[in-house]
Amino acid sequence: MPRINLLPWREAERKERKLSFVVALAAAAISAIVVTFGAYLLYSALIRAQASRNELLRTHIQMLNRQIGEINSLEKTKRKFLARMHIIEQLQRARPQIVHVFDQIVRTVPQGLYLTEVSEKGNRIQFKGVAQSSTRVSEFMRNIDGSHWLANADLEVIKAGRSRPGSTFTLDAQVESPKPAGLGATPNHALAAGGPQR
Repeated sequence: MPRINLLPWREAERKERKLSFVVALAAAAISAIVVTFGAYLLYSALIRAQASRNELLRTHIQMLNRQIGEINSLEKTKRKFLARMHIIEQLQRARPQIVHVFDQIVRTVPQGLYLTEVSEKGNRIQFKGVAQSSTRVSEFMRNIDGSHWLANADLEVIKAGRSRPGSTFTLDAQVESPKPAGLGATPNHALAAGGPQR
């Protein structure tokens, strides 16, 4: 019976398997390297794109911050301008007011009373003067309360004179805008419009 030697065939098969394993291992390593490099390139591209978006956002944020600063500056300028306009309007309204107030003072001073000093403190006017009697002072206060430009007369001091007849007094009143017709009208409004009755 003939003998067949299988050792060379097995050795060749073993070498072939070993070569196949090495080739497969090399292919797997190359594939892993390629996948890793591809992933690196992909993530690098994503990072660059995100960095570009971030830079664009930073640029827009800086532009918006500058615009907000300009808007705030314009708002401050607007507030200052409106405040100046308000002051100018108040001055425009107050300019003829003092003329009317002095006219009302002349009209409200009754006979038997004269003023020695008139001074302004804010929106109140202080009167100092001499009256023949306290009745004249009361009449002066009623005339003030009934006038168009003065109100809330408040007597501070009244003293009987020693060296001269009459009483010295100090009172103040509030300056206000004219009262609308028909509101709070008293007979003294006729005094304010036509002067004190003598």
